Amino acid sequence: MPYTTELIALIGSVIGLLYAVALIRNVLSHSPGTQEMKQLADYIKEGANAFLKREYLTITPIAVVIALVIGLTVHPLGIVALGFVIGGALSAVAGYVSISTTVRSSSRTAEAAKKGLGEALTVAFRGGSVLGMLVPSLALLGLALFYMAFPSTAAIVGFGFGASLVAMFIRVGGGIYTKAADLGADIVGKIEEGIPEDDPRNPGVIADNVGDNVGDCAGMGADVYESYIVTALAAMLLGALVFSSNSPLVAYPLAIGGLGVIASIIGGLWIRKSVKGEPMSALNTALYIAAVVAIILDAIFTLKLFSGVLSYALIGSIILGVLVVVLIERVTDYFTSYTYNPVKRIAESSQTGPATNFLTGFATGLSSTAPVALILVAAIIVSYLGGYYASGGKPLFGVYSTAITTMSMLSLTGIILSIDAFGPITDNANGIVEMAHVEGVREVTDKLDAMGNTTKATTKGFAIGSAALAALSLFIAFQREVSAIYLAHGDPQPPLFALYDPYVLVGLLIGGLLPFYYSSFLIGAVGRAGFRMVNEIRRQFREIPGLREGKAKPDYQKCVDISTQAALKELIAPGLLAILTPIVVGVLLGPVALGGLLIGSVVSGVFLALLMANAGAAWDNAKKYIEAGNFGGKGTPTHAAAVSGDTVGDPFKDTAGPSINSLIKVLNTISIVFVALFVLLHL
Repeated sequence: MPYTTELIALIGSVIGLLYAVALIRNVLSHSPGTQEMKQLADYIKEGANAFLKREYLTITPIAVVIALVIGLTVHPLGIVALGFVIGGALSAVAGYVSISTTVRSSSRTAEAAKKGLGEALTVAFRGGSVLGMLVPSLALLGLALFYMAFPSTAAIVGFGFGASLVAMFIRVGGGIYTKAADLGADIVGKIEEGIPEDDPRNPGVIADNVGDNVGDCAGMGADVYESYIVTALAAMLLGALVFSSNSPLVAYPLAIGGLGVIASIIGGLWIRKSVKGEPMSALNTALYIAAVVAIILDAIFTLKLFSGVLSYALIGSIILGVLVVVLIERVTDYFTSYTYNPVKRIAESSQTGPATNFLTGFATGLSSTAPVALILVAAIIVSYLGGYYASGGKPLFGVYSTAITTMSMLSLTGIILSIDAFGPITDNANGIVEMAHVEGVREVTDKLDAMGNTTKATTKGFAIGSAALAALSLFIAFQREVSAIYLAHGDPQPPLFALYDPYVLVGLLIGGLLPFYYSSFLIGAVGRAGFRMVNEIRRQFREIPGLREGKAKPDYQKCVDISTQAALKELIAPGLLAILTPIVVGVLLGPVALGGLLIGSVVSGVFLALLMANAGAAWDNAKKYIEAGNFGGKGTPTHAAAVSGDTVGDPFKDTAGPSINSLIKVLNTISIVFVALFVLLHL
């Protein structure tokens, strides 16, 4: 039956969208709390929406110029440019939907906490699940409909590039905003003034809570959306290379995604008000249920559509992808949760000051890269060999199997993103509880907030790991496109991308440098904006009479404006670095050097991103472990040292680390979009 795979994707996406609507209605049926709680939530919503609107206005001219360049230089002209525009627009929608959902859920979670942990957990998870269902469903719906209308891999490359570019800008802008606000609020509020986190006397507190939404919600929503698109794109490109363009294996990754949405819905139903014991265990159980259901549904569909050894190889790749998700989740949990020794050691080291806190946390981040590396290496080798031998020795089918493993990982986006969005919702709920002086629930929201730090770190590890595997598939697709263009122009010996080629080595060095240099822009931007924020908060404490005593209100809007202006100003330079570097290398040095750049950026970028994401989360939870009453608790020199470590870790885990993930995918997609131009200039 034609379009079987596309129809499965469409059915899954429609079910996901309908379920998201039902969840929205359920969340909105809960009370948003007192008038003061509603007012605080409105402040946060207005600030987040205003920032996102200004960010989109900043991005739009850049996107228009790139769309025109694609339309004038890339074949087929209109389709690739149209794909770029649609992919970028849907990425912007994913960011907006992310914020709209979470800001409405936060005050309702704070109010639900009055009824106990189970009630608050359920409201927060359902709020997160709206985002978790909408993002993959939007991605699937857009990609499947676009591919059915224009069944060309060139067209979907444009779609993927649009998604990647807009997501990178949202991630970078949101990351700078949130950490500039957080840095100022923590340094002056906690360290200098000794007031609690989210205290309403702190002028930076509203900007901090707005930042949680534009960084952790809009940023992560757009980031995972583009991961989903790019992973499907990589598998579809390889499917077209290995098989004929009308083979069901080309659109097969879309069907895996559709079935994954259904599996995520089933897994999410496990989270109920009656959940007992450790809440993190309930979230993990929901993930495991979704994983098992996804394997069963994918296996049934694969056996119906294909036969023989091929079907078994595909099922093996699917199982492997699901296992990779679970293993990365467990590794991240171990290195970032204060249930385990790594974070406890960071907390213990804080007793001797900020220096030992920093060194122990940094070492923890470094060591956390090793298990993930082993998981990724095993996934690549096992999936490749499975496909290679199942196909009778075809290397490209082995790479296609690796792409299916990656798509299997991303098929669980629904449940993973639901668990991730739980984090900023509970963080904002905790802030609203503190600012509105809600009595008797801080213990509940503190516990959920600490869990949220771990769930956010888990999603970052998931996104980084999938980016590494997808980038491998995209590199092979890039290499094959280069070879095909050389052959089409009568050159029987296309380039080999061999390591002894100096152009490849030059590309590797440039690519290896990029994640570090790119991160320097982002961390420097947070430092500059944080400097302005600290001085503004100090000024208000110094000049507003009665602010320390709580008798006067701070000027929240001034701090919101500082973060907004800094983020919009600082996001352009790293964005242009990501866009222009592959174009300059491709034009001046050729496709061989560009291939080296792509691999170099993956090898250095994946581990730098993991280091920063996990170290930052570990520092944060070490601070929370001390605040729970360990090693002297709040207000001690040990706590001050932990706050210093957390302040350093904030731009690591929420700005630079996750943005590298977007960088890697932009480099790959822009290279494939303009590959013909680069080759023709060097024939």
